[in-house]
Amino acid sequence: MKKLEALLEWGGTKKDITLLVISAAALICSIFDLLPLPFDPAWVSIALCGIPIILEAVIGLVTAFDIKADVLVSLALIASVLIGEDFAAGEVAFIMQLGALLEDLTVAKARAGIERLVHLTPRTARVLRDGGEEILPAEQVRVGDVLRVLPGETVPVDGVIQAGQTSIDQAVMTGESMPVDKGVGDEVSSGTVNQFGSFDMRATKVGEDSSIQRMIRLVQSADAGKAKIVGLADRWATWVVVIALTAAVLTWLFTGQIIRSVTILVVFCPCALVLATPTAIMAAIGNATKHGFLVREGDALERLAAVSKCTFDKTGTLTYGTPRVAAVQSFLPELSEEAVYALAASAELRSEHPIGKAVVRCCRASSNAEIAPPESFRMLPGRGVEAEVGRHTVIAGNPELLAERGIPLEDGARTAAETYLAEGCTVIYLAVDKRLAGLLALADTLRPEAAGTIRQVKRAGVTPVLLTGDHEEAARQIAGQLAIEEYRAGCLPEDKLDYIDVSERQGQQVCMIGDGINDAPALKRAFVGIAMGGVGSDIAVDAADIALVDDAIREIPHLLRLSRRMMRTIRHNLAFSMTLNFIAIALAITGILNPVVGALVHNAGSVFVIINSAFLLKWREKT
Repeated sequence: MKKLEALLEWGGTKKDITLLVISAAALICSIFDLLPLPFDPAWVSIALCGIPIILEAVIGLVTAFDIKADVLVSLALIASVLIGEDFAAGEVAFIMQLGALLEDLTVAKARAGIERLVHLTPRTARVLRDGGEEILPAEQVRVGDVLRVLPGETVPVDGVIQAGQTSIDQAVMTGESMPVDKGVGDEVSSGTVNQFGSFDMRATKVGEDSSIQRMIRLVQSADAGKAKIVGLADRWATWVVVIALTAAVLTWLFTGQIIRSVTILVVFCPCALVLATPTAIMAAIGNATKHGFLVREGDALERLAAVSKCTFDKTGTLTYGTPRVAAVQSFLPELSEEAVYALAASAELRSEHPIGKAVVRCCRASSNAEIAPPESFRMLPGRGVEAEVGRHTVIAGNPELLAERGIPLEDGARTAAETYLAEGCTVIYLAVDKRLAGLLALADTLRPEAAGTIRQVKRAGVTPVLLTGDHEEAARQIAGQLAIEEYRAGCLPEDKLDYIDVSERQGQQVCMIGDGINDAPALKRAFVGIAMGGVGSDIAVDAADIALVDDAIREIPHLLRLSRRMMRTIRHNLAFSMTLNFIAIALAITGILNPVVGALVHNAGSVFVIINSAFLLKWREKT
């Protein structure tokens, strides 16, 4: 049996296409008698296309008593050959293999997502022992070990900071667009990146218990519960086989004409049934490609047609993931807002912090004036920056930095900051010569098409949900702006998985749309995963069923409608092909059709299926 399986797997797609071309040429030679051969050229098609079908049917029956469409096809092939109708056998074999090739072309092959995620796992750790540093493989770190993490290094295990202050890029775990300041007593996760200051930490979770390893296991196991859609031809194959065999046997018994029975088997061959799904899927995939989607899984559009919820990540999906200055406020009468803005930009000019870079970038974009370079600059990890700008000492940072320098935070300033914080902004305080001078509020940039996309998703009958790793205020603000009624804030990868699992237990199929590494488990576990291919990580794209290449989320509603239109087309194809088959059976029973004409008639259904499916290529619903 293993030898038979090996025979079936010897060829790839290019070989399949080559064999189909040779078979088509052989059938043409057979019907027009073009070659003076000692045998019917149709035997070339029977050998190249028919034998693999028969072997597949035998393997399925012997190993698992699995009755699929290829069982009926095999019976028709063998019966046609036995009565000398070689062309009919070759034609049926060719059509069936053409359908199988179309199905293969819609199925994605190997993914590299888990391998990429494994590469993020830290290889080494800097362990403090006996008054010195010792670099060890990360898997040798034990709970309770004290580690030192330098700027730019990846945190090797989960732990708690014991000394030092820094900013941590947690995008790998939470998808947050901006680094998070960390100090003594704060937790840090493996796989996250230390941005600036060095710090010492005590290991609390190591090896398989660490955050990055948990995420790898989540990605590996996420689609274990994702049911694969079985082809309709195979789903109905048992009944089709029983009906066909019963009709053929009864016809033989009552008429005594074996040729009528063979004709029944030929016309009952589920060629159109097999072509109904893959041709529609191929056409729909072609349509989706024109609108910026790369469909990586053949049955993804089938599944998408059944979703009732679309869960959106925030950062990088509904927003650009890049902070911008949303507001500037001055607290000193002698300083205008423009002057506060310019001083902040000068202080941050040499900063490597994403927030500092955003201040400089936005200031340059809003003003044609050059930003004055600071005479001196000092980075204060986890706090902010200090610089000499002109004759002034400028401090830009958080309340802790102001408190350290003895600069009081007045009630008016605190109230103004709380207003911006409630809107999901990040606030930078500015002090000039030890006086609180103003503040800058930075927010993520909402994609201009996001609101329209959410409205169209709702019109398509799908409920939008926001799942984000950002804090409650940012999530509430974005959800309010986009009229999303349901949202979850502070989501870790496992939280998103839990939400999907709960929804599916309630009978709701979920489509997950995200871009970050932290979204990969949810993208893989969801009924359908759509990754932002432009700004998204390679790992997220590899975990998803569909990638949105140019990040134009406005096309997502079209994809939802297209998937449903595709399923309607498939149902129409099936209804027509089955109706045609039953009419052909009636004609075969009465002797009007012979095997060759029967094959041509029922293959007319295949032609209709292909043409009807082709209309999907340019379909777009008017909204």
